[in-house]
Amino acid sequence: MKFRLFLLVAFLATPILHAELRLPSFFSDHMVFQRDAPIPVWGWADPGRTIQVSLGEGPVSTTAGEDGRWKIELPAMAANAAGLTLKVWTEDKNPIPFIELKDVLVGEVWLCSGQSNMEWSVAASLNSAEEIAAANFPAIRQMKIDHLTAATPQADVKSVWQVCSPETAGSFTAAGYFMARELHRELGVPIGLLNSSWGGTRIEPWTPLEGIASVPALAAIRDQVEKTLPDNEQYRTTLKSHRDEVAKWLTETDAALEKKTSASATPVFPPALVPLTAHTAPTTLYNAMIHPLVGYGMRGAIWYQGESNHTETLYPEKKQALVSGWREKWGIGEFPFYFVQIAPWQYGGEDPSILPRFWEAQAACLSIPKTGMVVTNDIGDVNDIHPKNKQEVGRRLALLALKNDYGKSDLVATGPVFKSLTVEPGKLRLTFDNVAGGLKSRDGKPLSHFEVIGESAEFVPATAVIEGTDTVVLSAAGVKEPVAMRFAWHRLAEPNLANGAGLPSSAFRAGEVPVYDFFTLKVSDAADYELVYDLNLKTLAAEITYTADRSKEVAKGFDRVGYFMETTGGGGGLRWVWTAMDPFTDDPAKLGVPTAKSGIVFQTGVTNLTVLSNVAGVTNGEALAGNIEFWPYNYGPMNTAKVPGASEELWDFGDAPLPPVEGYGSMQVHQTAAKETVFAVNQWNGGPGANLGIGNSSVDPRTKDWTFVGNAGSFETARLRVFVRKKK
Repeated sequence: MKFRLFLLVAFLATPILHAELRLPSFFSDHMVFQRDAPIPVWGWADPGRTIQVSLGEGPVSTTAGEDGRWKIELPAMAANAAGLTLKVWTEDKNPIPFIELKDVLVGEVWLCSGQSNMEWSVAASLNSAEEIAAANFPAIRQMKIDHLTAATPQADVKSVWQVCSPETAGSFTAAGYFMARELHRELGVPIGLLNSSWGGTRIEPWTPLEGIASVPALAAIRDQVEKTLPDNEQYRTTLKSHRDEVAKWLTETDAALEKKTSASATPVFPPALVPLTAHTAPTTLYNAMIHPLVGYGMRGAIWYQGESNHTETLYPEKKQALVSGWREKWGIGEFPFYFVQIAPWQYGGEDPSILPRFWEAQAACLSIPKTGMVVTNDIGDVNDIHPKNKQEVGRRLALLALKNDYGKSDLVATGPVFKSLTVEPGKLRLTFDNVAGGLKSRDGKPLSHFEVIGESAEFVPATAVIEGTDTVVLSAAGVKEPVAMRFAWHRLAEPNLANGAGLPSSAFRAGEVPVYDFFTLKVSDAADYELVYDLNLKTLAAEITYTADRSKEVAKGFDRVGYFMETTGGGGGLRWVWTAMDPFTDDPAKLGVPTAKSGIVFQTGVTNLTVLSNVAGVTNGEALAGNIEFWPYNYGPMNTAKVPGASEELWDFGDAPLPPVEGYGSMQVHQTAAKETVFAVNQWNGGPGANLGIGNSSVDPRTKDWTFVGNAGSFETARLRVFVRKKK
């Protein structure tokens, strides 16, 4: 019986001799290695064991380190579509293969990453049934990584390689597959796709800490991540402090148990120390979905992301962090990095200029060495954030690679690129590079989406005419002296400027936009008024910082108080309003933003109200009845002041201030009889989440006075000036 038990134990223990010999989980049958470069193979084994690896030729050996890790570089190989066997074993004296991976190809490998437009499948793309039926390309393979997050870099990730066929191609990344198909047809070599993508994700989670740390503008993100890492000194100091608090609590709790008295609540674990694991948090997707791949041989990366970051001002810096971080981790130099510019889309009806500014930011990323950008403003769908024509996206990605990495320098891979602007009498002359046989209209219609600005004080549509092969001349009726221009400057812009290869030009702007003082342009008696305050509403915060504060210089004895508010963006173009009234105070210092510190509190009627505005729905006029609601408090819709016509249920022109003193905050001027908000600045301590508006709001059904809209961050510019008129 004992002998049988010994045999059973010996039988069960036998596999343990090799239990630690393993490769990364995504090393599988059908994988593709990068050609013409050393082939890295790595894994884990019992410490000190000799590891031998072969791929069609004699073995290369190494020894597992004390931590069990090992890595080998096999000699570079030419492309091979025949199918090799990767063998890995540990027995030095009797080389019996322990691991065999079959049908291994050697060709071109590309990392495919980003959000939903990269993850978007062939099955969901244009003409999917025909594309899938024709997808008989056994030399194209994909390895798709599941959605995963991690607080720290991971060593492995599970996945398997799939051979492209009508049975599997539907699940391939469409942008990656159509690029791979072009490359395979042109180069005649196997193509491997490392598909690590996740819909709806921002760029920060895909970025390694090293990349973030290399960009000074991202110091706050670096600090956020480092505070959660156990080897960080600040983490350790905070944790020790928490430990001491817990120890004190334990002592006090023991005493409470002894005395049968109440105990205090357990100390809360410091939130800053909680590991980052959300898919929205910086580094978490890199740690789980990219880091395990680091070191795998590849030609380069393609990237399709930006929709979730499209309101960013620091996107070029974040892209720099991503690219430099990946390149540093891979250690193979400045590998190619090609990205897709996001397409026109509604984005909930937001400010039409937000997306063009992001297109401009994406184009600025081309300053990063060995990058290229695919423009998609001619192949998008303004009603779908996921344009289905991924065939052309993939083809354009392939053009960049073929031209820059595969020796086909005669190819045209991008559209016209703005070169210079010359101001001429009555017109602007633009020249372009990369015209590839001459500029053209891709649809044969007049060139679209060009605008100019001059003495008209606003951008207006321009007539654009192609002259020669590389020049566009702009002019506009009513603009005698244009000085600046912009192109495709709207979230729904689908312009038709292209080069001879049919590739489009990206959004851009050029020239010196004039700075107009709309107060002096629009208000006929502006010269009679003196400035008290000037405030950039894009800098709102709990502590109000005026661009100009003349409240101590302006003398008392004025007979009118005026407010001029102007905004650009935020869902429209230039919007402005001028309102003036008889004084409700004789103190100039009491005319500004009613913070708790300023002590400004007014809920009162005002007389002889003047309103002048270019905003639709605002009633213009003079000698109107009005009222103001200036306070730093919270407030509710209850009409306790009994303002005639005001609602008891909606936040409008008759609200009730509520505690605390330093609360939400309201700075509103209203036309009482017309039941209109003239302008509103609310919740200034919310910064980008503050509320700004001219006229009645229709954003939130609960409010007409812009409460709760949180829209300040959507404006390109926003300014409020306060004036007084001396008594005549």
